[in-house]
Amino acid sequence: MSESNWGFNSRSIHAGEEPDPTTGASAPNIVMSTTFVSEAEASFSAEDFGADTPYIYTRWGNPTVAQLERKLASLEGAEACIAFASGMAAATGLLLQFLKPGDHLIVSDVSYAGVAEFTKDYLPSRGVEVTRADFSDLGAVAAALRPTTRLVYAETPANPIIRLTDIAALARLAHSAGARLAVDSTFATPVATRPLELGADFVVHSLTKYLGGHGDALGGAILGRAAELGELKRGASIHFGGVISPFNAWLVMRGLATLGIRMKAHEENALAVARALEVHPKVARVIYPGLSSHPQAELARRQMANFSGMISFQPKGEGREAARILSKRLELVHYAVSLGHQRSLVFYLPTDDMIRTSFPLTPEQEASYRAFAGEGIFRLSVGLEDARDIVADLDRALG
Repeated sequence: MSESNWGFNSRSIHAGEEPDPTTGASAPNIVMSTTFVSEAEASFSAEDFGADTPYIYTRWGNPTVAQLERKLASLEGAEACIAFASGMAAATGLLLQFLKPGDHLIVSDVSYAGVAEFTKDYLPSRGVEVTRADFSDLGAVAAALRPTTRLVYAETPANPIIRLTDIAALARLAHSAGARLAVDSTFATPVATRPLELGADFVVHSLTKYLGGHGDALGGAILGRAAELGELKRGASIHFGGVISPFNAWLVMRGLATLGIRMKAHEENALAVARALEVHPKVARVIYPGLSSHPQAELARRQMANFSGMISFQPKGEGREAARILSKRLELVHYAVSLGHQRSLVFYLPTDDMIRTSFPLTPEQEASYRAFAGEGIFRLSVGLEDARDIVADLDRALG
């Protein structure tokens, strides 16, 4: 039975791995060597790097990292994958590799803060033109397209407001203008959505989040066609040097083995918590794709096979005061940044601060953001604790 016929859980455990031929070890080894014995004819130039290049130096390639990349490619249905030291290393590597001065980028007006700030400040200072658009409004994206548009960069669900983008429709739009489409699918994971199957050219993940799943390893990944990722490997990966540690690659692989099971549990817990928060007297609004109250619930049902564990909710009253109260009263839920861990995490994001520091929005875009976030939202990453205990902790802390 070939790997292509295996189910998702089987591939998450076995894809990219095989027992060690020398020792018979069932679990994958960690190859921590930075250098490898090579033949006299071996080249030490990235220009000569190819799919058949033997291991020479871990910045170029490493057996443990290669196992992770094969597993991720199998789960996303991609031809190839490149693992990076962090999600930001993956995102910036993609943007810097495929954009040059004079090119035009369209990026979601709401995205991960690091990407938002990089496209706000760094890229324009290097001659790349950047336009922000509300990716829930395809008309706004169409209006932003130019003859020089080379890349459209989406994130769905969008961090932190859980707003969705129709990937298939956006892919058709981008390709009609001769542009590539990249999708950050960190919140969704390949359990919920596989953007390449919907027409995207690249998928970006922060492996630090759900794919690693345990809050103990930084990592990032880009997936797509082998030819384009070969170009990216020779360029951004090798020359920028933001490669993942073999030890972190091994930790992420260990997390991936339970991804399907974990995401089912994250979804079940998140739905229970979202329903409880919707009727809580101290909560003004809950945004979760699994609720019928989500403004894009139909798109969520069509595009997501799993609604993930990310919730945003608006408190009643003053948000900063609510944040101070939660940070002191919560016991089970950690008041902390990041997401996708086995532990539940919550953090308050004031709207004015987000617009001032990360999202330079037009009045129309700001109105769209505030329609989801109000004056501020709590971003809640629902973990794998018992749902009733998460609800009880939030209920007691909210008062």
